[in-house]
Amino acid sequence: MHIRNIPLSIVAAALLLSRASAFADTSAPTLLDDGYRDMYNLQFAQAHQQFQQWERLHPQDPLGPVSDAAAYLFDEFDRLHVLEVELFVNDSKFENRAKLSPNPQVKQAFETDLSQCEKITGMVLARDPQNADALFASALVQGLRGDYLALIEKRDVTALKFVKAGRSIAEKLLSLHPSYYDAYLAIGVENYLLSLKPAPVRWFLHMTGAQTDHAAGIQKLSITAEKGHYLLPYARLLLAVAALRDGNRDRSRELLSALAREFPNNHLYAVELAKLQH
Repeated sequence: MHIRNIPLSIVAAALLLSRASAFADTSAPTLLDDGYRDMYNLQFAQAHQQFQQWERLHPQDPLGPVSDAAAYLFDEFDRLHVLEVELFVNDSKFENRAKLSPNPQVKQAFETDLSQCEKITGMVLARDPQNADALFASALVQGLRGDYLALIEKRDVTALKFVKAGRSIAEKLLSLHPSYYDAYLAIGVENYLLSLKPAPVRWFLHMTGAQTDHAAGIQKLSITAEKGHYLLPYARLLLAVAALRDGNRDRSRELLSALAREFPNNHLYAVELAKLQH
């Protein structure tokens, strides 16, 4: 998720990294859990295998295709060096970033997964409008599309529409299921990232229905970082970036160190940690 204009994805003093990982509860991990762990470890082929196997076993679960879409997006981010913390901390570097060259096959697979998710969520919500997983999957679809538009295609204005839509769905989900902690990420990302804009821009964004509350953004992202499930590691990465933006190198180092221990194959964390040693 985009650290300035978009996703998800900011540090709070109450964040406790000593809490168990989202994947370390007492129940046996599912294929979805394994897929997300592989994705955060940048092992994308394995992640696709896990997600697609879940889809075959659970064809009516929208979390299968939307999770597979997330793996395609993060694979492109890794290939194109999008998720580098320096890019998101340095505003001028971000504004002057070059337009990237996406892989058309990956984009097609990404869109196919999102369309399949939308088809399934439509059927599920027609039967059960309050279905938590279907609402969450719908919010994820909006966020992933926004991320692709902003971070790969540099279409920030168009991306904002998807961000707002995802946040609106997340708010509906949380009004029905307040303990669906991953959904707080969509609200936190919009508020925090847009709060970084200059005051006149924030005023305009607020008039268009966007949320730009800095404190609310931090609080919501911290909830996912502490209590989330699939998106907990991503929320912690956003917290690390926010800490660095605020000049809190110790907190950023603490967050990144914990992520590096949990996901040792993710070179991003090691690279950013090395920068913080200087």
